[in-house]
Amino acid sequence: MAVIANTFVTTSAVGNKEELSDVVSRITPEDTPIYSMITKGKCKSVHPEWETDELAAPAENIVPEGTEYTFGAITPPERLGNYTQIMTKDWIISGTQEVVDEAGNVQKRKYQKLKKGVEIRKDVELAIVTNNASVGGATREFGGLPTWIETNANRDAGGTNGGFNTGTGLTVAAGNGTQRAFTKVIMDDVMKQGYEEGANFRHLVASPYVKSVFVTFMSDTNVASFRYAVDNGKGNSIVANADVYEGPFGKVMIHPNRVMATSGAVARNAFFLDTEFLEFLWLRKIQEDKGLAKTGDADKGVIIGEGTLKVKNERGLGVAADLYGLTSNS
Repeated sequence: MAVIANTFVTTSAVGNKEELSDVVSRITPEDTPIYSMITKGKCKSVHPEWETDELAAPAENIVPEGTEYTFGAITPPERLGNYTQIMTKDWIISGTQEVVDEAGNVQKRKYQKLKKGVEIRKDVELAIVTNNASVGGATREFGGLPTWIETNANRDAGGTNGGFNTGTGLTVAAGNGTQRAFTKVIMDDVMKQGYEEGANFRHLVASPYVKSVFVTFMSDTNVASFRYAVDNGKGNSIVANADVYEGPFGKVMIHPNRVMATSGAVARNAFFLDTEFLEFLWLRKIQEDKGLAKTGDADKGVIIGEGTLKVKNERGLGVAADLYGLTSNS
């Protein structure tokens, strides 16, 4: 449609006010399911250590009346440890920017301090699920879950377990196998292994895609008969979700972890957790470093934290590895 000649339009105006909302929406989710559900503790060194022990396997225990005692050797507990990892987030804002009136105040110290603290917690979550072995020295790194699990694991061809090396005092990265689809058979196998080792798996943490595959298990012929319609008050709803699986070896709740969708290397593992055997130890809790020197016309800030993952006994954990974690073929 034509515009009448000499119509004054907004593109020619110079005095129209800009409109910018004061509400800022952070689209990045703040979910940290594993870090949030495990116990938080303290440590006093950069290399906290602990011991793990296990009961002898059940055996026939029959002795004759009046027997003379014999004494077996005591097996010493295994000594484990992990290194603390230093994590930082920083900002620098000019003195002028700090005082000008700004929509949303996103580029201000108070907001940045809050935002960076959330970001570090997400970085902790990523470190927990990443297959990075522990590293000592000045640039320390704690070993993530994949580098600890060696007992309750279901891997495809070529996959190898991680584990704690008592000789080096470091964890070992797991080796990748051929990727495959997540199945109910794999899930039941890991839960069976854990049950036989004394674990009580209550949580399964996986990438969002693996959660979507888990939901399809409701179509299994042994499960479909338990489905039912849900009334939302106006009509029946289509039920296409499942959060809890009760199988022959216990009941687990599945938690989709958005952090695990950041890369295929992280998304390829699904972790079965008995949270009694996990703890996150802080040497320095997430805090602002107050010791920054004032230099120039700018406000500088650093959020810092230092901590490590404590795996009390890896037999309380399990992994379904080498999964398609992002799509049906990756």
